[in-house]
Amino acid sequence: MDIDGVFSGGGIKGLALLGAYKAFEEKGFVFKRVAGTSAGAVVAAFIASGYKSEELINAMGKVDLTDLLDKNSFIFSIPFVKWLKVYWSLGLYKGAVLEKWIESKLKAKGVYTFADLPPHSLRVIASDLSNGRLLVLPDDLEKYGIAKETFPVARAIRMSASMPYFFEPVKLRSLEGVSKIVDGGVLSNFPMWLFENDNMKKLRPVVGVKLSPNIEERPKRKIDNAINLFEALFHTMKDAHDSRYISRKLEKNVIFIPTEGVFSTEFSITEEKKEALIQYGHSLADDFIKMWSY
Repeated sequence: MDIDGVFSGGGIKGLALLGAYKAFEEKGFVFKRVAGTSAGAVVAAFIASGYKSEELINAMGKVDLTDLLDKNSFIFSIPFVKWLKVYWSLGLYKGAVLEKWIESKLKAKGVYTFADLPPHSLRVIASDLSNGRLLVLPDDLEKYGIAKETFPVARAIRMSASMPYFFEPVKLRSLEGVSKIVDGGVLSNFPMWLFENDNMKKLRPVVGVKLSPNIEERPKRKIDNAINLFEALFHTMKDAHDSRYISRKLEKNVIFIPTEGVFSTEFSITEEKKEALIQYGHSLADDFIKMWSY
């Protein structure tokens, strides 16, 4: 059966999305259109390019995730120097190595630009901090005078996955000048709304996979200091819009995967933890499918 899918952001936690994808494949579901943010954008791009779940799981098992981070000079291991780099470069890592890896995986399926994908099969979210607006890629590239058909898919995914302060913002050059683009999760970490607007009419059942608990089950945050306050501000900003939309209209079509105990930037994750995340996503998705009234 053909369906559409939306995958949330979550950094390394996104390994659970692969398990969920496998569960849907096993039940005979085929994703025709996919959308995502950050880690969800990576998974969505691979699905749109024709990757099967086992291929993706094998690929992730073979790669040391720390190899996807740009190598910095040993001097950056000194905390003061490291934070100076963040101050001047706006991120610990450039993100170029991650983009090259994504590019190589897409190339293996014959995908370079959005013209190599079926029309409307992939949408990813990014955040334009320079202009203060949310970007739906590739559609919104036209606002910058850029032909969406010729834009590299890997570059769009890197934009969507550029976690603030961890990866440097991506510079998008256009007739407007240079815009700094960061992780789409800043503005919409779970874009289920994409399939409800005028440009993306619902054609078939839509399922979402969200790397967090159901809003009613989310633990209350303790705010005792300035760091707690910043974390609460960021997470509220990131999730409030999407959570309100889900709770009102689409909750019955969403798989919630709580991933406490794993950090979004845990690139040094062990093989055992990788496998556990994938299996966890598979288990929850399998349970969901048995009850899903699509």
